Amino acid sequence: MVKNTSRNTGYTLTRKSKQHKRTQHHHHHHGPHPAARAIVTRRQGHISGSFFHRLPSEVFDMILDKLSVLEMSVFSMVSKEITGCVVDYISTTAWKNRTIIQSFHHSTCLEQRSTIGHYRDLGLLFKRCTLLLPTKERLKFIFSKFSQIPCFMLEQCSTPDCIGFCSYGVFLQTLIAGWDELECQRVFNFLCDLTNLLQKVDAAITGKPGVRWYKELQVRLFCRQVLLDPWPNQQDCQFWLMQLLKPWPMVSQARLLFILYGPLLPEGSLGWQDLVERGLPHSALWDLSKAILLLFDKVEVKDNVIQAILQELVVIPQPWHVENVARLLVLCGSSLCYTVLASKAINGRLREISRLIVYIIMVCEKDGYHMSWAVKLVQQICKIFNTAPERFFFIQELENMFSEVTRDVFEFSVAGNHFGDGETFQTLCILLNSSARFHTKFLHMLLK
Repeated sequence: MVKNTSRNTGYTLTRKSKQHKRTQHHHHHHGPHPAARAIVTRRQGHISGSFFHRLPSEVFDMILDKLSVLEMSVFSMVSKEITGCVVDYISTTAWKNRTIIQSFHHSTCLEQRSTIGHYRDLGLLFKRCTLLLPTKERLKFIFSKFSQIPCFMLEQCSTPDCIGFCSYGVFLQTLIAGWDELECQRVFNFLCDLTNLLQKVDAAITGKPGVRWYKELQVRLFCRQVLLDPWPNQQDCQFWLMQLLKPWPMVSQARLLFILYGPLLPEGSLGWQDLVERGLPHSALWDLSKAILLLFDKVEVKDNVIQAILQELVVIPQPWHVENVARLLVLCGSSLCYTVLASKAINGRLREISRLIVYIIMVCEKDGYHMSWAVKLVQQICKIFNTAPERFFFIQELENMFSEVTRDVFEFSVAGNHFGDGETFQTLCILLNSSARFHTKFLHMLLK
């Protein structure tokens, strides 16, 4: 380090000496006053000592004009002086108007990919050229360029196929990739202040489900496309989901989870009532189950907290159709499914878990899962009971529930004149088939 400093100093002195001689020569020939030549622009001052200091600022701007966003992001890392120069350049209104695209309503996939790719490059540019700034100043500088774009703001754009939030999300993910949790926490707080996110969420989760459907949808789209979905890493997604849920009590957390990941109707609103009235396909509950698993895998979130959230979730806006509860548990996997059922068994809620198990068995038949999975689940629950009479009582309750559910479906089809209804008849057939397959597998495993 000492040698380098010495060499650089010598070089500077030599240049100054030569400049001094040239100055004397020109002064002798009545040229411009030396003080006039000493005046340099702010941008030239940033890069003194480099090749670029000899260029007029207008020429340097022309060079920057020719660089792509990605090339400029690389160029900004050359030196501290160049970084300052690039920051000055991208702070101009001309650059902002030319480079920060504000059109997000494209008709073709190619145009959409191009815009999203452009915002990924912008993320890199701002990440690299603000590297030396403290986080707070960094965020202020960056988001001052984007805060007034309508398609980046909640409830400001109603175009169905707008990719504004997607572009914003890709930009943000590129910008903060690799930042530690403390810095990301500051980003979340900054975004909440910038967008009034917590107030918007509060308005969505306190109203009657489905009444403020536009607010619900806007919260869902912003949180999913900007904060949650852009992250390929599960741990990062967990972090942002926890930030969104943390400020709220348990009931509101369940409500927010539904808003973020619940099933959508074809017209775009949330299917609150559909979960109450009829069984939905697994695709409708897939996202919700993945979100619950994200929380379940988080070490800091205890099992009883997950169970409490689930308990609140399956009664929003009213108790769900049992098939939907069963399907959600199946999608959540063996561990969480067993945890929920075991907790109910320990608390003596045998009738409730028997009904759930019957529907879990039907879901396995309907959705093509191996029946051995359901049999093993029942065997595990049997082990919770300490005595043979308790285990027998549980099995008896389960068998009685098979009969009761079958009778209910049959009576529904007859009483409501639904006997010719293909869907009701199909449900009855699936229920009978699932019972036969379950008992066959159960006896086979028992007699092994």
